[in-house]
Amino acid sequence: MVAEQGGPEDQKPQSDEAHSAFVPPTGVEQPAAPSEDDHPTSEFALPAGLHTDPTASSGSGPGSASGTGGGPGSDALASAFVPPSGYNAQHQPPAFTPAHGIPMVRLTKEAPWQDRMRTMLRMPVTERPAPESVQRTDDSGPAVPRVLDLTLRIGELLLAGGEGAEDVEAAMFAVTRSYGLDRSEPTVTFTLLSISYQPSLVDDPVTASRTVRRRGTDYTRLAAVFRLIDDITTAEHVEVSLEEAYRRLAEIRRNRHPYPGWVLTASAGLLAGSASVLVGGGVLVFIVAAAGAMLGDRLAWLCAGRGLPEFYQFMVAAMPPAAMGIALTLTHSTDVRPSAVITGGLFALLPGRALVAGVQDGLTGYYLTAGARLLEVMYFFIGIVAGVLLMLYLGVQLGAELNPEARFVPNDRPVLQILASMTLTLAFAILLQQERSTVLAVTLNGGVAWIIYGAMAREGGISPVAATAVAAGLVGLFGQLFSRYHYSSSLPYITAAIGPLLPGSATYFGLLGVAQNEVDTGLTSLSTAVATALAIAIGVNLGSEISRLFMRVPGAVEGASRRAAKRTRGF
Repeated sequence: MVAEQGGPEDQKPQSDEAHSAFVPPTGVEQPAAPSEDDHPTSEFALPAGLHTDPTASSGSGPGSASGTGGGPGSDALASAFVPPSGYNAQHQPPAFTPAHGIPMVRLTKEAPWQDRMRTMLRMPVTERPAPESVQRTDDSGPAVPRVLDLTLRIGELLLAGGEGAEDVEAAMFAVTRSYGLDRSEPTVTFTLLSISYQPSLVDDPVTASRTVRRRGTDYTRLAAVFRLIDDITTAEHVEVSLEEAYRRLAEIRRNRHPYPGWVLTASAGLLAGSASVLVGGGVLVFIVAAAGAMLGDRLAWLCAGRGLPEFYQFMVAAMPPAAMGIALTLTHSTDVRPSAVITGGLFALLPGRALVAGVQDGLTGYYLTAGARLLEVMYFFIGIVAGVLLMLYLGVQLGAELNPEARFVPNDRPVLQILASMTLTLAFAILLQQERSTVLAVTLNGGVAWIIYGAMAREGGISPVAATAVAAGLVGLFGQLFSRYHYSSSLPYITAAIGPLLPGSATYFGLLGVAQNEVDTGLTSLSTAVATALAIAIGVNLGSEISRLFMRVPGAVEGASRRAAKRTRGF
């Protein structure tokens, strides 16, 4: 036998190819090794043994229609298997090339990276422009697992901080493309982040995922993450290696909150007191509302430290303001407007940030994330309702005269209300842990929103829901303009500014109607509160989209139109 003719060393496989099923067995004549030139690099290269007539394209061969000289259409009249003149299999053009060519995008600051990445995310994969390399890597190429891990960690901080799903995907897409992974596809849901990278059409994809388990509101950390992404996607200003990006990300995670706990508690009281003045309260109402909100905030912190879910935290935080309002009703006349105390406490608790993010995800086509966010808002709202209703039922049993017909607000003090709205926005910004440099801008944005709402709803006689939508639209527009100017997130300029527009009074009167067995009146007020909340969310999103209508599509050919978020007209 052939196997007996050699020694043990001859029987040992020399390489892993000896184990392949396609290697001829020992004793069979081995085929000649192919040369380097016989390895095609494209599936469109001509197979071995196929010969073409070099004269066919010139019109002088048998493939020519006329058999004589080549005209301008002679290439089209040749055989379908004959490659056109000038074609080189070693330097073939890329597959799936559009008719107008593939535009080249320079990832510079000619437009904010959010708009650049969002534009490319809304394109089909085959139509996305080829990027230029932004961050340098070594000769062996980018470290794919580390780039994907860094991308997921950045996306986790953004999603936990309240960013919309599309903005998180755009940030993840920007990071991977900056490090050379252009064939990447990020996916964002409410609690899960995943990203897949495929080196080529024939290679296996590499997929990684990360779960978001904890969420926190810290817009200072959010702004720091945005600065990191902006530096990664901008090669002209700074070069950020993977090690440097990991180091900066670790510093962002370790940074302490800019405001201590007592400042946050005082801001909660200032927010509730300003809201009570906004709906008609006086000095005494301001003090009582602030005290109730601060007590509720401390109780919520205690529940959080004991590990209770956020549902019970909202329920406990809503009880002290309601109890304060009922106590004020039992000890003072109705002219003091104790109902404004409860309304101020509701302003401090209504989850406006989560509501805006949920509606924004739904409008941009991320329905799974939108449904989860809105369900979270519903649970928070039910917790607030349960806490307030419990106190209102107790007040009714004690004989408190709560008047559901006391529809405020008086119209004879617009200056005081504008100042109260700006103070409310300022306190809300501190609660959101915003950077000090953004507090002034968002405070002015909240004051403008209240001026627009008051001019339309009270002076112009327009529907309060419509006036709220217009004011929220201006908040979204100005917030996007501020964020584009500073190359940062728009949330610090938007979220606190919608505080004066929240439906605190409608929510209170709805709950009061239910507590006094006037279910029809209560449901009507609650439906108004829901409509107002949706008007705020839709208005903010519409204002943001309007700001993008006037921005040039980065990297698109001349005359190209901006793509919709997902499908158009359902098909």
